[in-house]
Amino acid sequence: MSLIEVRALTKTYRQAVRQPGLRGAFRHLVHQRYTERVAVDHIDMSIERGETVAYVGPNGAGKSTTIKMLTGILVPTSGEITVDGIVPHKRRMENARRIGVVFGQRTQLWWDIPVIETLSLLRDIHEMPAQEYRKNLDFLTELLGLDEFMHLTARRISLGQRMRADLAAAFLHSPAIVYLDEPTIGLDIAVKERIRGFIKQVNRELGTTVMLTTHDLGDIQDLCRRIVIIDHGRIIFDGALAEMTDAFARERVLHFQLRTPCPTAEQELQRIPNVTVSGLSDTELSVRFDRAFISARDITGAIMQIADVSDFRIDEPSIDHVIKRVYDGTLNLAVRKGGGA
Repeated sequence: MSLIEVRALTKTYRQAVRQPGLRGAFRHLVHQRYTERVAVDHIDMSIERGETVAYVGPNGAGKSTTIKMLTGILVPTSGEITVDGIVPHKRRMENARRIGVVFGQRTQLWWDIPVIETLSLLRDIHEMPAQEYRKNLDFLTELLGLDEFMHLTARRISLGQRMRADLAAAFLHSPAIVYLDEPTIGLDIAVKERIRGFIKQVNRELGTTVMLTTHDLGDIQDLCRRIVIIDHGRIIFDGALAEMTDAFARERVLHFQLRTPCPTAEQELQRIPNVTVSGLSDTELSVRFDRAFISARDITGAIMQIADVSDFRIDEPSIDHVIKRVYDGTLNLAVRKGGGA
């Protein structure tokens, strides 16, 4: 059985409809009107142990609502969830002992006590044996560099330090799965790299399953082998990063450097169907093409017959190209369901 199993999961909210001002409030008191908003709409998903999964989508797509149902904070309107064999909202305490959560814009640290005391309190909450606590704390301290601020209160540490402490708090009790909601938001490059390195090492060495929600495409590319895209409450893609790029970003660009000018090269290449040619200079050409219709080999062979090519390179599409188009609404992905990567 998968670590996380979600079937036909749905969450709807009942929202009051009323006019502004005191008159509107009074009219609503007498004649109440409501509308329903679907936040998560019949989604299916399975996550295996040890996977690193990016769960992404535009603002308001349903990401946070899904995470809150997986953690047991929200009760689904319909559908089924099991996390490590239990239903989160029915056995919230037991579920909480098996998971870790980091919300980038919230903290689980106590503001007025040192970080080490917060971790000690979490040890008591999770009823950790002293030996396990010390072993995990030493491991996390070394990986995250906690020594420099361990004895400072949470309100006196920087954002980057606070995020590292929150990660330590989430991983302290050796959870089977950790949900990371924007874990690198607002951080500088050096801190982001440290946090990404930590997450990768914990996943590799301890087999901790990671579910990441983020708008930072660097996080996705560096940490995750699988991506799930949700939009308007529905999963529109579930599969490997490379699979998504291959399926939905078919456009490539070949750049050619010629030893000598070839005035006819651009004209000859324009005759090839499904290509667009740009002459950057007398000895530079860029050819944009759809690999579903023609291969890079065919284009390269064609230009080498009419010009003396000294060098060439190909621009592959990046994952951010696809995701940005989804966010902008210019790319409507067909619903694809996949397993792990």
